Amino acid sequence: QVQLVESGGGLVQPGGSLRLSCAASGSIFSMYEMGWYRQAPGNERELVADIAYDGTTNYADPVKGRFIISRDNARNTVYLQMNTLKPEDTAVYYCKLDCRWIVDGHISTGTFWGQGTQVTVSS
Repeated sequence: QVQLVESGGGLVQPGGSLRLSCAASGSIFSMYEMGWYRQAPGNERELVADIAYDGTTNYADPVKGRFIISRDNARNTVYLQMNTLKPEDTAVYYCKLDCRWIVDGHISTGTFWGQGTQVTVSS
């Protein structure tokens, strides 16, 4: 199995910053794209940003210029630096990993999600 553990969420005032981390562990054979998604109450889960193994990044329009996604392949970890936070950034943030993993002695392709971390932007 593959596990993703997120950390770094919390309460911050508008204009503040937070840094989220997500560490992957388990029977990973090789890693592909990693990403951050968020879901606010009553809304669908939406892409925030993703990053390919080679470091190519993609951002949703609402966070462009404010958030930075990065990854450390040696540590199987993805980060999300969130700056100039706004109340509308309030949501549960989830990390996602696409990878090849070892299950029952075979290599399979799968997508895994973290448990989510709450980010609240409020004064």
